[in-house]
Amino acid sequence: MLFGESTSYSEAERLLGLCMDAGVNFFDTAEMYPVPQRAETQGASEEYLGRWLRSNGVRREGILLASKVAGPSGQMTWLRGGPHKVDAANIQQALDGTLRRLGTDYVDLYQIHWPDRYVPMFGDSEYDPVCAYDGAVPLEEQLEALARAVRAGKVRYVGLSNETPWGLHKALTAASLDPSLPRVVSLQNAYSLTCRTFDNGLAEVCHLEGVGLMAYSPLAMGLLTGKYQVPGGGPPAARLNRYRGRYAEAESRYGPKPNVREAVAAYCALAAEAGLSPAQMALRFVLSRPLVSCAVIGATSSDQLAELLAAAEPGWGWGPGSAARDGLGGRGEGAQWLPAEVLAAIDRIHTQFPNPTP
Repeated sequence: MLFGESTSYSEAERLLGLCMDAGVNFFDTAEMYPVPQRAETQGASEEYLGRWLRSNGVRREGILLASKVAGPSGQMTWLRGGPHKVDAANIQQALDGTLRRLGTDYVDLYQIHWPDRYVPMFGDSEYDPVCAYDGAVPLEEQLEALARAVRAGKVRYVGLSNETPWGLHKALTAASLDPSLPRVVSLQNAYSLTCRTFDNGLAEVCHLEGVGLMAYSPLAMGLLTGKYQVPGGGPPAARLNRYRGRYAEAESRYGPKPNVREAVAAYCALAAEAGLSPAQMALRFVLSRPLVSCAVIGATSSDQLAELLAAAEPGWGWGPGSAARDGLGGRGEGAQWLPAEVLAAIDRIHTQFPNPTP
C-alpha cells in the first residue's frame, strides 16, 4: 500500500526480493494504493508489483496476488471518473484496470475494499442509523458481477474488507441460496493489540462459516513499534508524522489520543519484559489468534521487514516439560507464538484499554 509514495520502485524491488527469499508468496494490493491517496500516484502500487513480476521472471503460478476494488468515496474524485458506487460496471472497470497494471490475466483473490453502504469504520466503532443512506448497491448485485469475473477466469476467489457481521453474513447467505454466486472465502479487517473489534461479532461468523481473517494493520500503523512514544512524537519520516494533515483515515484511527498512548506504553513495557521488540510481540499476538489466516504487513525498509519476518516464525524455544509445551499456552495454538503468561498479560491490558484504535 506504500509502493509509489513512501517507497520507490528500487526499494520495493528489494523488499519483494527479500520476501521471496524468505518464502513469502502472498502479496496484497488495491487499485487506490498507494496511501495517502493522490491522483498522481493512484495505481502505482499495482504497477510496481507488476513491473517486479515481469522484471524478475517470477512464476505467476508460484505466488498469490490479491487486490481490491475501492468503495465509494467523495474524496477520490479521480478514481474511475468520480465517486461511483461499487456496482457491476465499476467492478468490471476496476478489475480490468488492476489486471492491466499488474500485467496478469487473473488475480487469486479479489476483494471489495469497503462496503457500498454506510458502516462505521476507520476510527468509528458505533453504528449510527442517522448516517445510513438509501441507494446502496445490493451485495447480491456485487456478487453477480464477481461471479462473471470468476467465470471469465479473471478472479479465482472473492473476499470482503472492512466489513461488518451483517454484511459478511448477508454475502454468505446470498451465495448459499444461489449456487451461481461466489462464496466469500476471506475477510480483510484491521486486527491488532489495540483493535480487537473483530472478536465482538465477526469472529463467530468467520468461525462457523469457515472464513479466514486477513489481519491488516497488525502494528496499528506503526504505533505498536513504540516509535511514536518518544519525546517529540517520533521520527519525522514516520508515516503519521510525514503525512500529517494528508491522511484523514489514518489520523482518525491512529491519531494522538491519551488512551492510545497509554495502551501502547503498556504493551511496549510488556514486550520488554518478554524479551521481544514491541513490533515482534504485536505481530506474534496477531498470528496467535485462531481465526487469523495471515497478517498483512507494510514494511518500508529491509530492517523492518527482517524484524517482522523473524517474528513470523512460529516456536518459542521452550524446553521439555514447560507449561506451554504441555498445552497450557493460550487459545488455539497461541502457545507456539507467545507464552501463556504473556498472552494473559496482554488480555489484562486489553481489559484496561479496550480497542483504542477501532
